[in-house]
Amino acid sequence: MSTPTPRRPSTVPLILLGLGLGLFLATLADAVWRGSRVVEALDGQRALVTGLGLTDLALFTEARYTRHPSQADLHSAFQDHPVALDHFPSASLVPPPTPWLRP
Repeated sequence: MSTPTPRRPSTVPLILLGLGLGLFLATLADAVWRGSRVVEALDGQRALVTGLGLTDLALFTEARYTRHPSQADLHSAFQDHPVALDHFPSASLVPPPTPWLRP
């Protein structure tokens, strides 16, 4: 009777890598399969927004300068003091508007 060959140390990570790659490919296939239905749903939502006359998306509800970046005035984040720390944590999640980043 022959003795079983020992398993190489790289076998388990390769199996896990193959399983992860297979699951990733399954998510891509699912995205392609659902693509047409998503477009139809977005068309329906777009018609609803137009019919109701809804405004821009409100990102956060905390402060007026974090509700929608296009509606913020230049100094509202520093309304208490020019070097004061921000009261609201959501302001750290919203980047400054792109015109402010240009030199």
